[in-house]
Amino acid sequence: MLYGYLKRHYKIIILVLLFITVFALVFSLYSLPVEAVLYAAVICFVIGLILFFIGYLRYVHNHRALSDMLSHVGVSIDDLPLPRGALEKDYQALLRALFNEKMRAESVSDTARRDLIDYYTLWVHQIKTPIAAMRLILQSEENSQNAALAMELFKIEQYVEMVLQYLRLGSSSTDYVIQKYDLDSIIRQSVRKYAKLFILRKIELDFTESGLSVLTDEKWLSFVIEQLLSNALKYTPTGKVSIYSEGTVLVIEDTGIGIKAEDLPRVFEKGFTGYNGREDKISTGIGLYLCKRILDKLSHTITIESATGRGTRVKINLSSIESMPE
Repeated sequence: MLYGYLKRHYKIIILVLLFITVFALVFSLYSLPVEAVLYAAVICFVIGLILFFIGYLRYVHNHRALSDMLSHVGVSIDDLPLPRGALEKDYQALLRALFNEKMRAESVSDTARRDLIDYYTLWVHQIKTPIAAMRLILQSEENSQNAALAMELFKIEQYVEMVLQYLRLGSSSTDYVIQKYDLDSIIRQSVRKYAKLFILRKIELDFTESGLSVLTDEKWLSFVIEQLLSNALKYTPTGKVSIYSEGTVLVIEDTGIGIKAEDLPRVFEKGFTGYNGREDKISTGIGLYLCKRILDKLSHTITIESATGRGTRVKINLSSIESMPE
């Protein structure tokens, strides 16, 4: 900090030293006593040192005040130090103008975001009505074509549910009910939703009960498991999907096309689809991003192991909060 203060006033220090040198040179040229110059220089030095110390203390005080403001600059800038001179006053006026513009832009952005969330939330709830009507129409007559249409309608429902969960995840009023749940019961609910899709795709399901009771949120963990099952079915043309546990880690494994090694580090990024997504043409890059966000909020962790042509293993560590065998 001292170096910064000296650097700020180095021109004045050099100017004072130059003046002393000029006086000493002039006195010596006129054969005047140099001691008088030295005596005056010592007096000026002492006075300058006192003023320098006072200025340095003021500099330290202002620096600390600005550093403290930095931690809550997003809330207010009313505690700026008193300006010393017209230049500092201009800088503070510029800061206040920028701060006010920032607050105005944030207010406009927040209002637009709330309106957008309200619109999509309303849309999600309204779209459920025609979906339910279409399901009733398809169920009125059982045939192979209607069964295929019912599966596509199920996918639409899942995408609509993803939109709703995405909106809820970013909301400050998101409800979490953290308590102990039977993990196998949560898995069965998720598998039951996809049972017809497993049958239609002729994909084998191998579910080994874990016997675990985990501390989590049932609704959000169910959503994660459903997203992982959806991905497993989407990228497994033939073979099977296995669900089992390794200690307190839930594993969902498939024998599908796998994920390229260069894509693995980025699979949880928002909007990242990777090679498989570009080939698939319908991937959104949102599913795994949501899974990671949700599990982070639940204090669980998720990792993926995969290789091209050798399937994928997704591991959810449920011991981050607490996990207890029944």
